Amino acid sequence: MNYRHAYHAGNIGDVLKHAVLARLITYFQRKDKPFRMLDTHAGIGQYDLTSEETSKTGEWQQGIARVLQADMPDVVEPLLRPWLEVVRDLNPGDQLEIYPGSPALARRLMRKSDRLTLTELHPEDFRTLSDLFAGDFQVKTIHLDGWLAMGSFLPPKEKRGFVLIDPAFEVTDEFERMTGAVLKAWKKWTSGTYALWYPLKDTRSIKRMHDAYAASGVRDLLSVELRAGKSGLDTRMLGSGMTLINPPFTLADEMRTLLPWFNDVLHQGPGSGWDVTQLIGE
Repeated sequence: MNYRHAYHAGNIGDVLKHAVLARLITYFQRKDKPFRMLDTHAGIGQYDLTSEETSKTGEWQQGIARVLQADMPDVVEPLLRPWLEVVRDLNPGDQLEIYPGSPALARRLMRKSDRLTLTELHPEDFRTLSDLFAGDFQVKTIHLDGWLAMGSFLPPKEKRGFVLIDPAFEVTDEFERMTGAVLKAWKKWTSGTYALWYPLKDTRSIKRMHDAYAASGVRDLLSVELRAGKSGLDTRMLGSGMTLINPPFTLADEMRTLLPWFNDVLHQGPGSGWDVTQLIGE
């Protein structure tokens, strides 16, 4: 699977990832103490939905575009407001043309005391990312493999915060690499929050990952899944999941409020659905 961010900006996977990301940031801001977010596979940070890459797939039309056009229940609107206000601020006109990737979304939601570390290995993408945040003292951009970044920058000096992990899934052993890197990082920083995004295509690899965390002694493991339809190894991606270590205690209930609505709005065929499962207790 090729999951270079530019081709999939604003799609159903980003809907789940960025809804969770905004809720994580909101939770960490409940205390005055600053926090740091590490984004291990940052991409270019912000996306032009009229570009050749995004136009080639048009996946945002089945993702963020549907969310913005849908009627939103009163219980859903406040949970999505931080994320969607950023999207709307970037698109003041009638057309949806710019979509904030995780770095741009996080930066716009952060307070003056919060910090953002972004790592990206792809040379061209890193240059674009670095230019986007040039001169921003709250953001550090580093040309580095994301798996090495977790070994180098954790725990953060702030001692609180979270890691967002969203690799490209271009290699067959990506789940194994992600699992190994996360476990090494967790042993150094057991109190940190880790949010792992992945496509719902290879269910066996996902199960092996969860089993590895259980065997390692990791506690408080939450799984969140959103499916617009059925997808597999040989089909296009119609669903994604996130596994979180040490999630905010509020997150599971927030996702149980959001995901049924997302399911109704993003539904594309048989196999659609959602799940919120506490895989391992605290």
